[in-house]
Amino acid sequence: MKQKNSFPPVKIAVLIDGGFFVKRFNSLYNKDRKMTGAQVADYLYTMAMKHVGNNNTLYRIFYYDCLPLDKKVHNPISKKLVDYSLTDEYKFRMDLLETLKQKRKVALRIGTLKDNHNWQIYPGRVKELLSGKKKLEDLKDSEIYLDVQQKGIDMKIGVDIATLALKKFVDTIVLFSGDSDFVPAAKLARREGIDFILDPMQANVEPQLFEHVDGITSLGPFFNRKK
Repeated sequence: MKQKNSFPPVKIAVLIDGGFFVKRFNSLYNKDRKMTGAQVADYLYTMAMKHVGNNNTLYRIFYYDCLPLDKKVHNPISKKLVDYSLTDEYKFRMDLLETLKQKRKVALRIGTLKDNHNWQIYPGRVKELLSGKKKLEDLKDSEIYLDVQQKGIDMKIGVDIATLALKKFVDTIVLFSGDSDFVPAAKLARREGIDFILDPMQANVEPQLFEHVDGITSLGPFFNRKK
């Protein structure tokens, strides 16, 4: 009996933009925010391993994120002291990172948070202010946020993609992201013969990304969806 043709096993690296992953995961599967950071870490690992499959080899899962904000600041509206290290978000993020540390073949790439020392109004409230539906003096504590930015994450992802490709450590790179900033790194990897797969977690993908990846596949924790 003639056997069906099958692809030979390959070595795969999975790169996950943590900020993007958590935002998309909560939007898709954790809208009520009842899952702990440890539970989300388990699902993250499952989703990464779905890309590897049963016949291939995992080189490593790289997870890129920053430590959560832990400083104390005064809210400019109520003047109340806010200790971010006591928030649910801080606990969630730390649980996520601590659980990932214990996973086999997971490497954390930690960037830094830059505090711009500015408070911003959430976009929805800005629209209400501009339309006159809300007055500035009616703003509540929960309608503003401290402006902080991740630094070093994109650079770390780009460097790792280049290293994996140039040193021929892997045959395939899977990237959880939807950011077109990674196009130059993806182009380099493909020129080196790497199969480059994007998992945008069902998010809309910018047109230029389609041209510079070898496939777009969203594999959720409970189902598979390809396109």
